[in-house]
Amino acid sequence: MKPCKKHFIITYVILIVSSLSINNCIAQNAKITSPDGKLIVSVDLVKGQAYYMVKYGENEILENSPLGLITNLIDYSKDFSWVSSTENTISKTYTDKKIKRSKIIYEANELTVSLKTVDNRPFDIVFRVSNNDIAFRYELPAGKDPLALVVEKEVTGFNFPKEAKGFLTPQSKSMVGFKRTKPSYEEGYFVEQPIDTKSANRMGYTFPALFRNNDYWTLISETGVSGQYCGAHLSDPSKEGLYSIAYPDMTENNGFGSTGAAIGLPATIPWRTISVGSSLKPIVETTIAYDVVGPLYEASIDYDFGRGTWSWIMWQDNSMNYDDQVRYIDLAAELGYQFILIDAWWDRNIGYDRMEELIDYAESKDVGVFLWYNSNGVWSDAHMTPKNKMHTSIARHKEMKWLQSVGVKGIKVDFFGGDKQETMRLYENLMADANEYGLMTVFHGTTIPRGWARMFPNYVGSEAVLASENLMFSQGFNDIEAFNATLHPFIRNASGLMEYGGVVLNKRYNRTNDGGNHRRTSDVFQLATAILFQNPIQFFALTPNNLEDAPDFTIDFMKRVPTTWDETIFLDGYPGKYCVIARKSGDNWIVAGVNAQKEPIKLRLSVPMLSGKDASLYFDNEDLSSDVKTLLVKKNGDVNVTIQPNGGILIEGKQ
Repeated sequence: MKPCKKHFIITYVILIVSSLSINNCIAQNAKITSPDGKLIVSVDLVKGQAYYMVKYGENEILENSPLGLITNLIDYSKDFSWVSSTENTISKTYTDKKIKRSKIIYEANELTVSLKTVDNRPFDIVFRVSNNDIAFRYELPAGKDPLALVVEKEVTGFNFPKEAKGFLTPQSKSMVGFKRTKPSYEEGYFVEQPIDTKSANRMGYTFPALFRNNDYWTLISETGVSGQYCGAHLSDPSKEGLYSIAYPDMTENNGFGSTGAAIGLPATIPWRTISVGSSLKPIVETTIAYDVVGPLYEASIDYDFGRGTWSWIMWQDNSMNYDDQVRYIDLAAELGYQFILIDAWWDRNIGYDRMEELIDYAESKDVGVFLWYNSNGVWSDAHMTPKNKMHTSIARHKEMKWLQSVGVKGIKVDFFGGDKQETMRLYENLMADANEYGLMTVFHGTTIPRGWARMFPNYVGSEAVLASENLMFSQGFNDIEAFNATLHPFIRNASGLMEYGGVVLNKRYNRTNDGGNHRRTSDVFQLATAILFQNPIQFFALTPNNLEDAPDFTIDFMKRVPTTWDETIFLDGYPGKYCVIARKSGDNWIVAGVNAQKEPIKLRLSVPMLSGKDASLYFDNEDLSSDVKTLLVKKNGDVNVTIQPNGGILIEGKQ
């Protein structure tokens, strides 16, 4: 008997249902933990949308947060199907003398979630989870055309519980401020903000961004940004506390250039990083910005780092003349410093020919020279010179060839235009070209670094913070100097090098130390910032008169202060209140602390590396006069210290 048509239909329906049932049995979620099992990332697919969630133990750090991005031709943010998930382990050891510790062992578990879009285009999400740190990014394999895309938006989010608080600095409006040079990452911080607080400029918040959820801390940033992508920041939050990745505003770079990123498949985007801890220790000590990236080229020479003098911060533009720079070269030589930074207008006031004479003089004193340049071509009104020397390849190579021929060690480039991809290309090309000529690079008026200390061997620091120049410009900034100093180790300096230009031993902010703004902080506070603020080359704000009018112990300390470190340990502190950090250079340990509160703070610090040893204690009296004495560290490694308001402490000893 022949089967009837109805029988065929029933059989076909059964096969479809069976197929769907089998497909639904495929897991639509995956989980990965840190090597110590405490940090947990879960990835789920819900109605075609990918989400992730972060827990630390049983504590929810991030609630379900969206994943994905949108390009001009393909939507990688919805209607996903789950393909697979795979796990891997990452183990590597690397050395880098520019960052918080010279040797790093990175151990992580890796999860790759493979999805496909509704038209079968592959999309991978890669998470690397180490103890206290998460890095994740999107990888777009090559498939059918189109292969050339423009990423227009990310839906990547960070969904905090409603009780969380933010320690954030707002993203600046563009083309405002001095000579229309913003954004320059020099906005102030707001602390303990409710999670749903909109930014002052309605432009979102700058990376890195710090959050507290009860007793747990989270630092969010990004790393691995090169000329292949744009820089990003956080959007303003939704009323539920969801922050999203935001791309540069169209008004940056005087409105020129795309706000997204041009990519060619296969492609990867920069890493988004999340550092988590039940204390602030993992936040201050994190190296995740460097753990997931590597050098983009080899160093052309063995770059040396160290300390330098800098006349502009206290003597300003008028000091850009031959005689004053000789005085600062002599100051560097007297202090045993390796460098001098000669700032804007040197080409006009000294000139190229006499600059060669000045460089020869510095070399005779074993002092290397850094020269200032304006990055500008067309993106702001900053008029200081040298100008139009660094913004094109032809101009750069011509100038850098001269710099190399006369023995210049590095350049400080100022007044960049924002975070668009074309500006990221300028940073990359500038650093790569400088390396060809053996030149180190420092950036001011600039974006934050994003893994650059590891990616670019000749990169040695960025400002991207309300730095020391503001002490010269504003008494109000002097009044809150301690407050800001207790923020940077937890936020800005936690994720990248910070060239602050500090350690002011003048009491007043003028050339003759008898007028201008008043310094509110103690001498020991100033010395402590040389340790708290981490950068492999530091141009300190010392002046020739300090050799005569500053206490002898301050000059003695500044003559030997290191700028590179083998180890960094967070000891105690709270953002905006106080901070104490220990750093090791060779067999020498220096503990540095500052206090921004209105009352003295008494602390018991654990410094087992100095247990039973004599150490030098630098401290302040109640009137903020500073002194130094010998301290015997207890055999259990404990020391009791008092830090005065606007004051500091230093403990220096051999291990």
